[in-house]
Amino acid sequence: MRIGVVGLGRMGGNIARRLLKHGHECAVFDANPASVKQLSEAGADGVDSLEALVKALPAPRTIWLMLPAGEITNSTLKALEGHLESGDTVIEGGNAFYKDDISRSEHLAEKGVNYLDVGVSGGVWGLERGYCMMIGGKKEVFEKHDPIFATLAPGEGEIEKTPGRETRDPRVLQGYLYCGPVGSGHFVKMVHNGIEYGMMQAYAEGFDIMRNKNLASLPANQRYDLDMADIAEVWRRGSVVSSWLLDLISISLANDESLDEFSGQVNDSGEGRWTIEAAIEEAVPANVLTASLYTRFRSRSGNSYGEKLLSAMRNQFGGHVESK
Repeated sequence: MRIGVVGLGRMGGNIARRLLKHGHECAVFDANPASVKQLSEAGADGVDSLEALVKALPAPRTIWLMLPAGEITNSTLKALEGHLESGDTVIEGGNAFYKDDISRSEHLAEKGVNYLDVGVSGGVWGLERGYCMMIGGKKEVFEKHDPIFATLAPGEGEIEKTPGRETRDPRVLQGYLYCGPVGSGHFVKMVHNGIEYGMMQAYAEGFDIMRNKNLASLPANQRYDLDMADIAEVWRRGSVVSSWLLDLISISLANDESLDEFSGQVNDSGEGRWTIEAAIEEAVPANVLTASLYTRFRSRSGNSYGEKLLSAMRNQFGGHVESK
């Protein structure tokens, strides 16, 4: 397929590269000309404006937005929609708020423009590993763009198949899911990220407890000088708490067990807050997820070893750099 990609940052650029690598054609645009130049050298058709991007694509067009949630996406859509025609499709792949997807979709529908919201997980590793995707929008629009999602998805790999799934959609085994109407893709990804907060916090607290088992205030016969890097590594092998997050912890601790390069100031990018808001709207208790979000707030005023580990994990899976 031929597709336009707007936003060539940590994930957008790699999405375009993965599509190019597997035979799709891409026209690309970014506010940073250097990013456009890099993708042009990789085989993309680089352009210098949104208008030029639309002209570079055959109708009906498909344009994938990979921009920060909020005003940047709104202003880009506003600038883009004047050049779009009935039958074109906008794919919103950033971490957008699902209610924004609904209003954007309704607005674009007045011009006959389709809208898909795609929650994308995979971070900076996605170019090689592929991306897990959760997709919302009209089913027929999703089906039309299946070749794009199939290319970006990680594939079955070596993960053992779950018994009893024989009659279900096989695309889920490839790593992408049609969730339902507009907004549902980003809603599922939002909750995914809320759960991620809780899982990361549990690891961080556990390693912090082990790290402090050598305190002078403890009885001498109860002090242990534990090797954090080796514990992370052994847990990767057969433990019930093994996961990709633990893989990333192991990488970070092998590089620097003290985590001195991290301050422990942990940012949040919105999805955790939105997940808690949804829990409140639905009157669903979310004790762990709420506590993990509040811990990130607290981390911005004095930091523990566990919070440094949270920062290390965010840097590993998403390339997130601490705020100064």
